[in-house]
Amino acid sequence: MTRIGTLWVLGLLSAGRAAGPERPNVLFIAVDDLNPMLGCHGNAAVRSPHMDRLASEGLLFRRAYCQTALCMPSRSSLLSGYRPETLRNKAGPLTGNAPPGTISLPRLFRDHGYATVSVGKVYHHNADDPGGWVRRHTETFEAEGAWCSGYCSGYRLPANRALVRNYLQGMRLKKGLPASPIAEITDAADAETPDGLVAERAIEELRAFKGTGEAFFLAAGFYRPHMPLTAPKRYWDLYDRGSFAVPANFRQPDDGIPRDDWNEVRRYGDCPASGPMPEDKALEIIHGYHASISFVDAQVGRVLDELRRLGLDRNTVVILWSDNGWHLGDHGRWSKPTHFETATRITLMISAPGYPRNLRTDALVELIDIYPSLCELCDLPRPAYLEGTSFVPLLRSPDLPWKRAAFSCLLDYTTVSVRSDRHRFIRRASGLDELYDCREDPAENHNIVADPAARGALEEMRALLAAGWRGARPCGDGAGVPAPPD
Repeated sequence: MTRIGTLWVLGLLSAGRAAGPERPNVLFIAVDDLNPMLGCHGNAAVRSPHMDRLASEGLLFRRAYCQTALCMPSRSSLLSGYRPETLRNKAGPLTGNAPPGTISLPRLFRDHGYATVSVGKVYHHNADDPGGWVRRHTETFEAEGAWCSGYCSGYRLPANRALVRNYLQGMRLKKGLPASPIAEITDAADAETPDGLVAERAIEELRAFKGTGEAFFLAAGFYRPHMPLTAPKRYWDLYDRGSFAVPANFRQPDDGIPRDDWNEVRRYGDCPASGPMPEDKALEIIHGYHASISFVDAQVGRVLDELRRLGLDRNTVVILWSDNGWHLGDHGRWSKPTHFETATRITLMISAPGYPRNLRTDALVELIDIYPSLCELCDLPRPAYLEGTSFVPLLRSPDLPWKRAAFSCLLDYTTVSVRSDRHRFIRRASGLDELYDCREDPAENHNIVADPAARGALEEMRALLAAGWRGARPCGDGAGVPAPPD
């Protein structure tokens, strides 16, 4: 492509962007295990004013999906630009396990002159991708001790801190030893919590960048609402537990399909080691999850407020995402590693200087799309291997025809899920396939794979799976964008 053609494309894709510095900053906010159940998604019961405000300042993705409903591989996929099936990164960090030639997202920004800073949980492992960062703040990672990686409980009570290692090492299930509880309520100040510290370090970095004028890529990773539910008491007090109810599909379906158990939750000392969750404990967890959302929303709000106070918002792309969803008793499940909508649908919103505000899109997008999108927004060269699609055209035209499907898998890489506009298809290694009509059955309660009336949909979904993610991309990876002039 000629230099004129390249500039024309960049000008077109940046239509409406305000004049200013050529390279926008990036504030990259990760929230662990956050379901898209915020006020901006129409859930009036959840108090999330700061994330709701961010959504109103840009584009909210109402149907965004992760590539695998588990922290480590989801984050490695997003930050490397490879899908989990390519990485096959089962347990270890991205570093040393990625294909040769991998350029991580922060490394790309660092190589092009950005000051890249990591605060809190960005990768799952504390020391992952050392070449990607100019600075890393790791105090919260180290809170549980040097033996721990990828976990920060936020426990304040000594009795709970003494038992957290039994939880993490599964000693409750392996040896019947006592383990820490799934919830803790204290009067701790926000500043005394890991997420409060993440917000404070991010604010300090923003103030420093204001002074130096450096272009920055600042990643702030918040831990809650990941278990355990350790939000301070005042956030629990925002909600009345009596107003909550267990889901209508609270018990696991008896459909003959074996599914993974929720061992992540069973390892906590006050949850059942086997069998269903008692209803009173279920309501406590649902209550605590809501409290944790409001708690982390307040920390995100502190960072966003400081960005505005400093005037840095005028030239900063702000993107907020979660690595996976989380089951709150639906399908009789707790935790995340499933193929259902609850586990794979995630929170994603973005605000970019000069682009329209207060937009919503129902386009199917994936976490893997963040890397190429930030390349485009910041005019950085996109690595040729990236397996996602830039969603920047949607920032201007949220109703564009877009991907035909979103894909996810679990760590065995043999059970895969395909989400189309209307249906979800799950192919299991056992041969027990599942098909759900998400329009008529949004809770995915009824597997219609054997229904003769669904045969056409089943064939369509099998064809989407066979074509894979390449076949589901929008035309030219940029639907609605005309070819540049000669």
